[in-house]
Amino acid sequence: MICKSFSWQIPLPRNWRRSVKFAVLHTIALAHYAIVYTRSWAADSRNGRVRLAAENERLKTELALQQEQQRIIDIRMSTIPPHRRPQYPPTQRMAILELKAARGWSLEQTAKAFLVTAATVASWMKRLDEEGPDALVQLHQPVNKFPDFVRHVVQRLKTLCPTMGKVKIAQTLARAGLHLGATTVGRILEEKPRHEPSATETETTSKGCIVTAKYPGHVCTWI
Repeated sequence: MICKSFSWQIPLPRNWRRSVKFAVLHTIALAHYAIVYTRSWAADSRNGRVRLAAENERLKTELALQQEQQRIIDIRMSTIPPHRRPQYPPTQRMAILELKAARGWSLEQTAKAFLVTAATVASWMKRLDEEGPDALVQLHQPVNKFPDFVRHVVQRLKTLCPTMGKVKIAQTLARAGLHLGATTVGRILEEKPRHEPSATETETTSKGCIVTAKYPGHVCTWI
């Protein structure tokens, strides 16, 4: 009969507690190596079910890692008082409202997810009709023509609902009163989405005002 306290009888180094954190990191790294090796073998398998299982496992792992990353960020932000937290820029407020609509969240759920108050999200919703550069909520690209609006809606639908195909997107838009052919939707999806300028594309002029690039190479710095 194996003694129940056998594990406690293993001799340990005197200062083994100093290496606990190193051991944890090395163990996780070793597990990552084993997972990647097994996944690479399964991805090259001739069996379609094995490849599908490998892809399913990869997606589950990625989701778990993203959730852990978001948990860490949320804890850091939650330690900052609400009135001292950095404000979302106008384009990010619109992205938050788009995600709210895609998930079917309430004001409270949206506020909890993005560490703001429900009153703040409600104020964004009330001021969607504002126009101009000083608008509280803005699209990442100005929509001055109807084709630009159609392109933005189609691309955002594909981003927020990636499982929707071109036919399903066309049917959804038809229910909303916008009639497009599946071929037109497919052509729009093949176009490169327009992303908002990065921080490196935003420069400050000598007068202190902010100039945001509207396209690559639009802003240059004179030295």
